[in-house]
Amino acid sequence: MKIRYSKFLPGFVFLSDLLLLNVALYTSHYIKFSTFIPDTTSAQFIIIVNIAWVIVSALSRNYLVKRPLILRDNINRFLLTLIYHLLFVFAIIYFFKIYNIPRSHVMISYSLFFVFILVQRSMLFLFLDHIRMKGYNHRRIILLGDGTIASRLVNSFSQHPEYGYDMIDYISDTQLNNLSDQSFFEKLLSKQPHEIFICYRQMDRQMLTSILKFGDEHAINVKVVSDLVLNSTHAELISYHNVPVLHISSHPEISLKIRVLKRSFDILFSAVTMVLGAPVFLTILVITKATSKGPAFFRQERIGRNGKPFYIYKFRSMYVDAEKNGPQLSSATDPRITRWGRVIRKTRLDELPQFWNVMKGEMSVVGPRPERQHYIEKILSKTPNYKKLMHLKPGITSMGQVHYGYAENVEQMCSRMRYDLIYLQNVNLNSDLSIILKTIKVMMQRKGK
Repeated sequence: MKIRYSKFLPGFVFLSDLLLLNVALYTSHYIKFSTFIPDTTSAQFIIIVNIAWVIVSALSRNYLVKRPLILRDNINRFLLTLIYHLLFVFAIIYFFKIYNIPRSHVMISYSLFFVFILVQRSMLFLFLDHIRMKGYNHRRIILLGDGTIASRLVNSFSQHPEYGYDMIDYISDTQLNNLSDQSFFEKLLSKQPHEIFICYRQMDRQMLTSILKFGDEHAINVKVVSDLVLNSTHAELISYHNVPVLHISSHPEISLKIRVLKRSFDILFSAVTMVLGAPVFLTILVITKATSKGPAFFRQERIGRNGKPFYIYKFRSMYVDAEKNGPQLSSATDPRITRWGRVIRKTRLDELPQFWNVMKGEMSVVGPRPERQHYIEKILSKTPNYKKLMHLKPGITSMGQVHYGYAENVEQMCSRMRYDLIYLQNVNLNSDLSIILKTIKVMMQRKGK
């Protein structure tokens, strides 16, 4: 029997959180006092913070990592725990009248702790995504009910192996009607599932109650999939006191916290890339100028978020006046591309100047690729869903770029768009980091055009 190492994950996360909290506390103390050895007051503060964290973290259970891995939700839970923890610490400090703790020490400690946790969770989620895509840490699932809903669910799981689900059986509506309760539950037990997904258009209340009871008795998670939300881009369960309400919208609302986090990451990542990559920028600029006539940089109007036009920047990879006969998409054998241009396009180094677009706020590091109005009109005539992508800032790289690649015609642009619609439903830092790493792999493999 295989050992499920995932059962040790909550304990690992809990202990690593506690370790990072202490690293933040002692680092903050060193920044403030130039020593790692705390005085009496600082030692009291560190002890109080540790005890408070153990209590609050245990109560909030923020150390639990649930499937699917959504960094946004995990960080939101952590932030809420951090706020409760801070209030708890302040209450203890006030009660025991420990007033001589420097405010800067507290602020630096909690700021460092948040940054450490953000990095830790990002690396943990990337690691779990990786091992699940390799076939480890999987859960055995059984699907019950409607075949159409079940097939869409299976398709989603097959496109996202990082979810870590293995379907071991499917029991259709017809089979359910032909099975007695006893034989039905015996069959479920014989499969030893970890989770059961109920796929129903019209749910039988008595059957649902029986399956929920069965799941509770045998520690099997039960989840319900409804066709009510399958054709909607986004659905969110909101609780009005004790009344759960399903909020359905045509596109997901990206929270302020995610927008701020994504923008902060864009600025930091772009700044580091432009500073550390300055020698590469300069080398490409010189070679571009030396190998063909014309400017080193190329700019072109593209359509950004909410239909706002802006100028995108690239290193020039084509001969001057390449589009004198009108807009054209490039191909692998495009004669308009210079010899040096083929090199930088294959490695996608021609896109590097777009980090300036990111710094200006016109683009993001990760987001759907910006198109020209000419092609947007053609795409919309075939796939109106493209309008949903215009709620996002365009990106230097995208899910469509790494999974599909460059498009040579409008049909391919529509096909690539489907990947970006998947990204739209799950905008978070974990997805961005995963796409960036896959982009670097594509660059090293020279798979650009």
